[in-house]
Amino acid sequence: MMDLILIGIGTGNPDHVTLEGRRAMAEADLILVPRKGEDKADLAGLRLAILAEAAPHVPVAEFDLPVRDAAHPDYRQAVEDWHDAIALAWAQAAGQAARVALLIWGDPSLYDSSLRIAARLQPAPRVRVVPGITAIQALCAAHAIPLNEVGAPVLITTGRRLREGGWPEGVDRLAVMLDGETSFRHLPPDGVRIWWGAFLGMTEQILEAGPLAEAGPRIVATRAAARARHGWIMDIYLLARGESG
Repeated sequence: MMDLILIGIGTGNPDHVTLEGRRAMAEADLILVPRKGEDKADLAGLRLAILAEAAPHVPVAEFDLPVRDAAHPDYRQAVEDWHDAIALAWAQAAGQAARVALLIWGDPSLYDSSLRIAARLQPAPRVRVVPGITAIQALCAAHAIPLNEVGAPVLITTGRRLREGGWPEGVDRLAVMLDGETSFRHLPPDGVRIWWGAFLGMTEQILEAGPLAEAGPRIVATRAAARARHGWIMDIYLLARGESG
């Protein structure tokens, strides 16, 4: 039975990697590094740089990450098929290694499918999770703000759900992830404040904040320019309703 270690590595700053994470890398027999195409080669490069420092003696197996069929009419089925393909790629790259590690962007528990993909492997591996800094933590730290108001809830959601359902009832703060379409543009901006960040923790980090009516157009333009410059972008934002300043 294979031991599979999922190691959260934070959002781009090598200093985000915990001591536990570094020890787990060093104890692995093999570390898998996904290749996501030339436009995201720097993501693989960052993983390799972390490994060169934390576990230089451990063999690395790079593999091409399958791509989800964005044109599939059934989103959930497309994701299921994609996860099946990734699990197969993991198994092929791992070979007969007994203790295999994967470096997970952010943390394996938050809008990451590594644990669901691991459950598809046969025979089932023994899974260990090493937590990492999430994009939400990195965003709040970068803006020096608390995530929640005193005693109040925060909802973590996606851009797609925000577009399709609007602002959910019963909550005044939203952390929005996986939003490639700046879905906040579809919200009435009055009384809403936004804190946005891209490339969090990396040298390319970009931050914007303010009332949505003013900051929203700036974010749309800044995001488009950054994506064109880098060929990819990872961003996240926090929305607060009932705040004007």
